[in-house]
Amino acid sequence: MLPRPPARPLSVPFARDLAAHGDHVALHTPTGTVTYRALAERVATTAERLGRVRRLVLVAGANRADALVTYLAALSAGHPVLLVPGDGDEAIASLTAAYRPDVVARTGTDGTWTLDEHHPGTAHTLHPDLALLLSTSGSTGSPKLVRLSHDNVQANAESIATYLGITDTDRAATTLPMHYCYGLSVIHSHLSRGAGLLLTERSVTDDAFWAEFRAAGATSLAGVPYTFDLLDRIGFDRMELPRLRRITQAGGRLAPERVARYAELGRRRGWDLFVMYGQTEATARMAYLPPHLAATRPEAVGIPIPGGSFRLRPLDDHEHALAPGDGLAPGHGLTADHGLTPGQGLAPVRASDHGPTGGENDRRPLVGELVYSGPNVMLGYAESPADLSLGRSVVELRTGDLARQAPDGLYEIVGRRSRFAKILGLRIDPQRVEAALERHGVRAYCAGDGDELAITAAGTAADEPRLRRLAAAACGLPPRAVRLRALPEADLPRLPTGKPDYTAVRHLTRPAARPSAAARSTPTPTDVHAGGAGSTPVHEHTPAPESVSAARRDTAADRSVAAEPDAATDRRAPADLSATAGPPSDGLPTVHDRPCTDDRGPTDQLRVLYAEILDRTDVTDDSTFVGLGGDSLCYVEMSLRLEQALGALPPDWHTRPLRDLATAAATPAAAVRTGTGPIRTRSSLRRTLETGIALRAVGIVLIVGSHIHLFTLQGAAHILIGVAGHNFARFHLTDAEHRTRVRHLWRSIARIALPSAAWITAAVLATGLYDPANALLLNSLVDQGPERHEWHYWFIEALLYFLVALALLLTLPLVDRLERRHTFGLPLALLAIGLLGRYDIAGLAPARFHLGPTVVFWLFALGWAAARATTARRRLLLTAVLVLATPGLFQPDQQLRTVAVIAGLALLIWVPTLPSLAPLNRLAGLLAGSSLYIYLTHFQVYPHLEDDFPALALLASLAVGIAYAAVTTRVTRAVRRP
Repeated sequence: MLPRPPARPLSVPFARDLAAHGDHVALHTPTGTVTYRALAERVATTAERLGRVRRLVLVAGANRADALVTYLAALSAGHPVLLVPGDGDEAIASLTAAYRPDVVARTGTDGTWTLDEHHPGTAHTLHPDLALLLSTSGSTGSPKLVRLSHDNVQANAESIATYLGITDTDRAATTLPMHYCYGLSVIHSHLSRGAGLLLTERSVTDDAFWAEFRAAGATSLAGVPYTFDLLDRIGFDRMELPRLRRITQAGGRLAPERVARYAELGRRRGWDLFVMYGQTEATARMAYLPPHLAATRPEAVGIPIPGGSFRLRPLDDHEHALAPGDGLAPGHGLTADHGLTPGQGLAPVRASDHGPTGGENDRRPLVGELVYSGPNVMLGYAESPADLSLGRSVVELRTGDLARQAPDGLYEIVGRRSRFAKILGLRIDPQRVEAALERHGVRAYCAGDGDELAITAAGTAADEPRLRRLAAAACGLPPRAVRLRALPEADLPRLPTGKPDYTAVRHLTRPAARPSAAARSTPTPTDVHAGGAGSTPVHEHTPAPESVSAARRDTAADRSVAAEPDAATDRRAPADLSATAGPPSDGLPTVHDRPCTDDRGPTDQLRVLYAEILDRTDVTDDSTFVGLGGDSLCYVEMSLRLEQALGALPPDWHTRPLRDLATAAATPAAAVRTGTGPIRTRSSLRRTLETGIALRAVGIVLIVGSHIHLFTLQGAAHILIGVAGHNFARFHLTDAEHRTRVRHLWRSIARIALPSAAWITAAVLATGLYDPANALLLNSLVDQGPERHEWHYWFIEALLYFLVALALLLTLPLVDRLERRHTFGLPLALLAIGLLGRYDIAGLAPARFHLGPTVVFWLFALGWAAARATTARRRLLLTAVLVLATPGLFQPDQQLRTVAVIAGLALLIWVPTLPSLAPLNRLAGLLAGSSLYIYLTHFQVYPHLEDDFPALALLASLAVGIAYAAVTTRVTRAVRRP
């Protein structure tokens, strides 16, 4: 009798049956598309590499094909997956040490995807049902994991696909990290229906993301509350996305008024808004709000997902639903009939869902703990490798949320159980914090209090900073979110029974005068997750993907010393900030052009901000966010506060010293994820560089080199006129209040004019080559002749004339309103006017025709319009103007110059970023940030060296300009300080 073959391991059906979808496109990647058939073949090949013996496979999650293939291979072959953040070496190392995976799949040091086998077979006893292990604590590397079964994963994917109505014609963008349960659920639900995935690690603030979105025909967008902050900043409501069908929101409470606003926007634009509620322990989703109710019931979490159900567990006597004075948030009142009809795919509401019934005259819905049941409820938790052999230990999920069911059948979250807090998206167990402090010999009582953890601890006032940091480290919160008061141990608050008095803990730690969330000028993570008084801060844990991964972004000018902001402040993506940058020098924005909240210098303000949020007293100009102990949670708050002070942030701001943040140009952070380029390992050199920065860096080298005659490739200065117009639109024409943005524009004008006038005056006095009109930046107006040296500074003069004229125009409220209403139409009209000057209809051109301000203004207007060209049709129009109007601008024998200008500005119009390397980005940032000063000073440097040492003349010119830029920046700082 032949032995029976071994039983086939359990697996996840949608991962096993990919080939059933044939030649439908499964993945849209930066290198092309992948069909389901091809994906299935890659998955099968990787599954063979993993072997037939079930093994624990750690996968460093990333929104890239290699990571997804490995993940699906493990699921399809029955190998349990431990999914961790792909960008966090600490989390990978921590969980590898804690769980000893048999295989580690991650990006190697050379940037390639690797499978590292730690054991030839397996070192574990793995339960047959175990499919997936996810962390409940974001990217902290906590060993407490959620154990999910194959049925959990499949059931939740099917349920989500059902209520969202996903079909094989859908395409979803991966706007959230793969290791985050919400981001993972997007992948699962779409693969289960044969739909497509746009694999991207770009941020929604990046123009290139939307180019990919449109090119892939994407139909679905997912976001956490911070994502919606970013969408507001980039002018999402003005975007044309005709294929968009649905937007989903989870990962934290979105304020009801914003839910209603986006629901109404979707109604007008033809897409649906799905607001959802869930937890990692439920594989992802537990409830959703039907789209047709989002506008009228935005405060509700909705109804159970298909296959799931809720009940309300009565509260015990020692539990409190709402603390004294914690009323329900505005908008939480009951509403009339919501209009549900049979056949709308809504899960039935069971009688038991209503919880305990009240008296005959009590019409108010009663509050209880929300308990969820369904096939997606986890097997249980794991805290060590031994737990991987366990089966189901949980049959229903006690969410810790206090809820009620309104008469219309919708559930509303009204609070949290007193001993289980959710703060800044993390679920905090105060008892574990107490135990952690106890291990340090400190008796303490801890309680959640809204968006903060309240602690009274035995000690003195001098101990409070140390104890606050210990408590924060124990629970993963930033010190900013911990309120601690030290008291003599005998004075710690207790009830008459001797038990801790947690109500007193909350009151004792509250400051005498506490600003309300509504009074804050910029949403912090607290504001994002908390609604009105008494509302639940967060519905589910979220690692704030948009901003976290924005910190990982290596794109545009991300490694630049002085990179400029990208699409987060573009009107294709206009910043929703009153603190907006203006381009000093040739369009480069720095913190000095931002409005200050007080009279301190920028670095002083940042030191105060870092000290406040990170609770440190040792902050210096050389401090970095990570060096001071910043983590993913305070990262979110810090990024929002920094955006208020600086505007859009560079992706690597968290590793930059404060002095660099105060002087470097900002590019959007963010986060959550999301970023403006692919996530790379630390050792990877591959980057992308923003086209505007590349043009400025290359342009200034070409200008200086051509003047030295080291080589001859002219036209760069005219390209930079267009770049300046592009930057003007992005950094000055923001959504700031009228007077604010005009004031910022005048400040930038001063930052160009004063250093220029100072240097040129010195040159007039030292060389005798220039006229006083040059020192006054008036040569182009008085037209003193065709002498070459008198026209050295035509570029600076033209730029200043344009900015001054536009500043005067924008002081008029009518022009300001026209610009805000017709963001592309106004620069297009100015381009038409500029073309009159280009052909000198009025006879205003100077002797050196191609250098006259009236002649080149059309290039500035073209760059401005390019920043507002949100469609291919608009870009084609601008390209046609460029191609038709540039010939004839220069002498007939300068055809190469004409081609160079057309090529450079066409790049600006069509290509937002270019492939690059990290060292090139750093060099480009340095050159671009100093380009105005290099242009200004090089005329006095290269003549002394060009005959004998032309290459040295080029290097010396660049070095002197960079040095002058540094001196100017230091002087500006000194002047701005009190």
